Amino acid sequence: MNLPQPRAILTLLKPITWFPPMWAFACGSITGSEKIADNLPIFLVGLVLTGPLVCAASQAVNDWFDRHVDAINEPLRPIPSGRIPGYWGLGIAILWSLISILVATYLGLIGFLATLLALVLAWFYSMPPIRFKNNGWLGNLACGISYEGLAWVTGATLISGGAIPSKPSLILAGLYSVSAHGIMTLNDFKAIEGDRQMGVRSLPVQLGAIKAAQVSAAMMLMPQVIVMALLWIWGKEIFALTIGLLMIGQIILLRIFLKRPIEKALFYSGFGVPLLVSGMMVAAFAVQGMGEI
Repeated sequence: MNLPQPRAILTLLKPITWFPPMWAFACGSITGSEKIADNLPIFLVGLVLTGPLVCAASQAVNDWFDRHVDAINEPLRPIPSGRIPGYWGLGIAILWSLISILVATYLGLIGFLATLLALVLAWFYSMPPIRFKNNGWLGNLACGISYEGLAWVTGATLISGGAIPSKPSLILAGLYSVSAHGIMTLNDFKAIEGDRQMGVRSLPVQLGAIKAAQVSAAMMLMPQVIVMALLWIWGKEIFALTIGLLMIGQIILLRIFLKRPIEKALFYSGFGVPLLVSGMMVAAFAVQGMGEI
């Protein structure tokens, strides 16, 4: 029996992708309580669940159902290269999903249901016949909700002892979910040819590279403009100005990305997106302890 290589399993689970939902969970937790240390076990389990478990499971699911596309776009990925042979890719996706559900029971009903919803979105994103990712608008929306909004709201709810998050926290979760839609588009520029051949209608396939880059930039920037305006209205001027400065940095980098989106998508992911997610943390601290508006 051919067994998968341990390093190939780690590659399949894509640790580099675990950061966004873990960061969103942390941001939501900050809005939910000024004393995270009082709920440290829940916070740490939540971080592990959102990143190394649920997100990792979603990556395995996606790679299994994308194995034919990856054979064109990225033939060295673990499954098309044969480093994870046979049905091991599917088995790992199922196993990681079940482990995620088991760990989620520690977080009570809210954490358990949030985990189930995240896993449902992960499987529906990749699995035929639903396969949200076949439409770039719908697929990126599902990822934005799962990676950012759901993780944020879950963190805020768990750390506050089950209380419904404040309106400012919920508004931020929604806005940054929209920004995540734009971030997800950045991942599609490297796979245009394979996506086109396999019928995956990503935004670069639907709109062309230049138009898709413009849409991605708008989806990332506009929610931040709204966040900045809201923080100013809520009397958090220093936080609003900080996010404004971070946006200036993003705009400078976007000018490079928009000229050559296919070549510069990875560049912007590495240098522009960190400025956006830094703003998420700034906004989270801004609304920490805020009541209803």
